[in-house]
Amino acid sequence: MTDQELDTVAEQAAAALLVRGWMLATAESCTGGWVAKVCTDLAGSSHWFERGFVTYTNEAKQEMLAVAAETLAAQGAVSEATAAEMARGALARSRAQVSLAISGIAGPGGATAGKPVGTVCFAWARQAGGVVTRTLHLAGDREAVRRQAVAQALAGLLEFLAGDG
Repeated sequence: MTDQELDTVAEQAAAALLVRGWMLATAESCTGGWVAKVCTDLAGSSHWFERGFVTYTNEAKQEMLAVAAETLAAQGAVSEATAAEMARGALARSRAQVSLAISGIAGPGGATAGKPVGTVCFAWARQAGGVVTRTLHLAGDREAVRRQAVAQALAGLLEFLAGDG
């Protein structure tokens, strides 16, 4: 996905948020704030982007987003359970109405049994309740995995918002 394509999906997300009068919060690990960057690259993003959390370590996930140590110990940082807690934590610690979270293994190291490089877990949550999670296995080098994760997070946000009706 090119930078222009990322900009386009961010613009679509912006439009969907603006229609609802909602703000977005992001909780990112393997993407290191890339979703927040793509969002804030758009002029006027302060009308729909509330804040972003970059929580690369387990300690940061616990301190900034209240991810439970038990979840991290039992499921690992790269899990749908952790991503869901990250998304809920971003909502609880912001003024946003909707959030997205990403945690994954971008490589080249970090793979574990059952979680190869390219495993990325996503979550989308809304203040009114409801969390959707998804795990994808993305191909390519570190840059490619991270870029695809950003695109998938924003595309998933659009799907999540469309399901809001």
